[in-house]
Amino acid sequence: MSELTAGAAPGTARRHFRTTALIIASAMFMEQLDATVLATALPTMARSFAVSPAQMSIALTAYLLSLAALIPASGWVADRFGARSVFSAAIGVFMLGSILGAAAPTLPLLAAARLLQGAGGAMMVPVGRLVLLRSVDKRDLVSAMGWLLVPALIGPVLGPPVGGLIVTWLDWRWIFYVNIPIGCVGLALTRAFIPDLREERHEPFDGRGFLLSGAALACLLFGFETASRASAGEAPLAALLVGAGLAFGAAYVVHARRPGAAPPILDLSLMRIPTFRISVIAGSLTRITQGAQPFLLPLMMQAGFGLSAATSGLLTFATACGFVLMKAAAAPILRRFGFRTTLIWNSLVSSLLYAGCALFRPGWPHWAIAAVLLVCGLSMSLQFAAYNAVCYDDIPPARTAAANSFYSTFQQLMLSCGICTGALALSASRLAFGHAQVMPADFSVAFLAVTAISLLACPVSAALPHRAGAAMSGHRGPRRDE
Repeated sequence: MSELTAGAAPGTARRHFRTTALIIASAMFMEQLDATVLATALPTMARSFAVSPAQMSIALTAYLLSLAALIPASGWVADRFGARSVFSAAIGVFMLGSILGAAAPTLPLLAAARLLQGAGGAMMVPVGRLVLLRSVDKRDLVSAMGWLLVPALIGPVLGPPVGGLIVTWLDWRWIFYVNIPIGCVGLALTRAFIPDLREERHEPFDGRGFLLSGAALACLLFGFETASRASAGEAPLAALLVGAGLAFGAAYVVHARRPGAAPPILDLSLMRIPTFRISVIAGSLTRITQGAQPFLLPLMMQAGFGLSAATSGLLTFATACGFVLMKAAAAPILRRFGFRTTLIWNSLVSSLLYAGCALFRPGWPHWAIAAVLLVCGLSMSLQFAAYNAVCYDDIPPARTAAANSFYSTFQQLMLSCGICTGALALSASRLAFGHAQVMPADFSVAFLAVTAISLLACPVSAALPHRAGAAMSGHRGPRRDE
């Protein structure tokens, strides 16, 4: 029993975890919405700062740099200073970065504000998930993750249309101002409803591992973001950054495996736990598709089909509706079929559904496109709800913070890798077919490429133990020797 729910009636305990999940999800929604809204507004902001749109990319990369460098430290910081205190501070730092971003008179000052926002985001999302993990029983974790997943996935879908509305009808600085009321409400509710959970024992901070892992992740994310622009002139820089990231990553592995060393900031020994290892690997493959989808769909509808940003946003919102509708169905499905069977078959179904987006053409009725995207959202929501829960099935309570930092790091890395993969496939198809600009057929190739990767999650998920997550789902399937 968690500290929050101990001694509470079942109905009261469930209301507690739902309240906690919604508070944390609201902060995640703010962070995800901010990132995608900003990307839509970059051309307008470039005119305001009297710079080229290409130069505005620093506003995105500054955030990624800060995010990548600090996520690995989130678990140690939460254990040392208390999850509620760190989560509250992260919201405050994100709000301060938003205020400074809105007031920035020059591009360098905007980049500095984005660095500050990234520091808040790096603690806000993983520490928020850690609060939830420590506040609910295993039997409620699937439902809690469902509450947490929906706003976090809706943010990237809503970002483009919201960004278009803001830059059309308001000043671009409102992109940052809208975070302030959300953050204030989040701070008040956090102090009122979220317990300050922490580990009593304090491990020494792995400073060298922090520097190596931060450098590796920053180079990889910055490299993926550079590669996603699909510019021949930036290809050498992207290759150099990815190579440097891999080199720093190899150095970190050597550091983390030294005998007698202090506990590493990213604990590689967690990968010896089968449920955690399989969830990380299969989830990473699936997140490549999920990372590419918010990039490819709006671009296809606007650049390929000639639809307006508003129409594109309304169509892609069907995916978000699917995420919401699956929230209530995920727990019963997992109770009936178990994690292993659900993940094997739904890996196949969700991949084929997203591959179906390759069939979209300008002549398709809008209701048909929306219907396909709705079912895509249903399937993908179930997949991530299952991965995000079963990965913690066999994690001891004392290692929850370390597991959460590790899992959050790979989530961010693979979502960024998905954007890069989609952009590279799109560019490669355009060059191979000799198109002067991207055509609907090029988007088909890109969708098939990213979904081919997520199909690999099927055999990986098959390696899960048959009884994996039974305490969470309530599944009573036949016992088998593993």
